[in-house]
Amino acid sequence: MKSNKTIRKRVWLYLTIFSISILSFLWIFQVIFLGTYYEMVEKNEVERVTKKIQKAYGSDDFEETLDKISYSNNVCIEVSNKNLQSYTVNQYYRGCGGLLNSTLMLHFKKDFMESKKKTSNFMIKDNEYNGKILIKAITLDDNYYAFVIASLAPIGSTTTILASQLIYVTLLVLLLSFLIAYFISEKISDPIVSISKTAASLGKGNYNVNFEVSDTTKEIEDLANTLNRAKDTLSKTDAIRRELLANVSHDLKTPLTMIKAYAEMTRDLNGDNKEKRDQNCTTIIEETDRLTLLVNDILELSKMQSGNTKLKLETFDIHQMISEVLNKFEYIDNINFIYQNKKSYKVKADKRKIYQVLYNLINNAIHYVGEDRQVIINVLNVKKDRVLIEIKDHGKGIKKEEQEYIWDKYYQANKQYNRGTGIGLSIVKSILELHHVRYGVTSKKNMGTTFYFELKKSK
Repeated sequence: MKSNKTIRKRVWLYLTIFSISILSFLWIFQVIFLGTYYEMVEKNEVERVTKKIQKAYGSDDFEETLDKISYSNNVCIEVSNKNLQSYTVNQYYRGCGGLLNSTLMLHFKKDFMESKKKTSNFMIKDNEYNGKILIKAITLDDNYYAFVIASLAPIGSTTTILASQLIYVTLLVLLLSFLIAYFISEKISDPIVSISKTAASLGKGNYNVNFEVSDTTKEIEDLANTLNRAKDTLSKTDAIRRELLANVSHDLKTPLTMIKAYAEMTRDLNGDNKEKRDQNCTTIIEETDRLTLLVNDILELSKMQSGNTKLKLETFDIHQMISEVLNKFEYIDNINFIYQNKKSYKVKADKRKIYQVLYNLINNAIHYVGEDRQVIINVLNVKKDRVLIEIKDHGKGIKKEEQEYIWDKYYQANKQYNRGTGIGLSIVKSILELHHVRYGVTSKKNMGTTFYFELKKSK
């Protein structure tokens, strides 16, 4: 299902929702819960006043301190004894005297003294000012008690003013948030939209595109750089695919053409000539074998690169295997095989696949042997748990910057370099990577080439 929500719309929507959420919280706390918050603040203020009174009690300037506290906090403070005789009264608070002498207050003071509590709170309605009065009582010692009275003024008019003001603030903030969200969404989405358009062109097979953005955001730059690397890889892969199709088609076409030609010659021209017929049949068999080998190599490589190949690990003698591989090339008269360090090492690997690696590398060295016609095989005990196998020739070699490409399928065919064995080296690479061992090539132009790989020793 295709979504019609662009990144511009999403960014604009999220920023707008964020602004509305902030305004909603502002309305809730500044209008709806303002009275509750105001009452909580006043209660905390009265609590701090009582702690100051307790701290100052017993000091020489206690009465003067009470006066300062009452004045600075706009509260009424009375200190009285058990007989309800006032020790001091600070009346900066409006209506303090009348409230202290009221019947309700006298009952509260008497009940508190008799309860022997350390502290107590009492809330009454202020009918004169349509507000509330908070009274807090504390026990100073066994004979004296302090009573702090604070007025909670009505805030209905304040709430109305705030609500009226918030209406204009809300409208202004929403307008600004819409505009800011629009410009921010444009700023964020423009480079992504540009990258998306370029990626669409890349998806159509245009590898000449370049992902460039003017945005300096790190994530956007990383995305552009990653896509540029992906573009280069895709371009290279596509070129290899086209080369592979062309070369495989050529390699298949040649033996098929020869098989058909010799079969027709046998049928039409040499049917009665046994010698000619046998030669033609031999050619047909050889070309069929060549065709079978090519197809098997392609299938083997495809299977390994698809990740479906499982190694069959076993212990075997690498010296014995090298000797067996070299025996396969005995029919070549003009090549001098030099096998150095013929020491037996037990290794653990997939025997059949390592045999294929050795065969391909030696066959590769034969194809590009130097004027001395020497192919050198060497086995070295490089580490306690590793054996190094080297296959050398003294041929023309390859440049350093070209060595990484020799493992590609059909690298030699279109690139016209001096090394590369079609699919052979690609199979070697896939097998050794399946074994998770070190491998590589070292070469100097006109000085020869050395292929090498390591195998794990068997414990």
